Amino acid sequence: MSYEQATHFAQTWGLGLLTVSFAIAVAYALWPSNREKFNQAAHAPLNDGDDDGR
Repeated sequence: MSYEQATHFAQTWGLGLLTVSFAIAVAYALWPSNREKFNQAAHAPLNDGDDDGR
């Protein structure tokens, strides 16, 4: 495999892999069952620490 063939392969399949990875990440972030988990993570810095088991 020459350098030109390797770069062409990486550019074409790399773009496809990046596109699929991005679509999976967006779907995971917007999945309805993950909403509560993300809300808890978003508010974690604002919690006063009363519910940490101490």
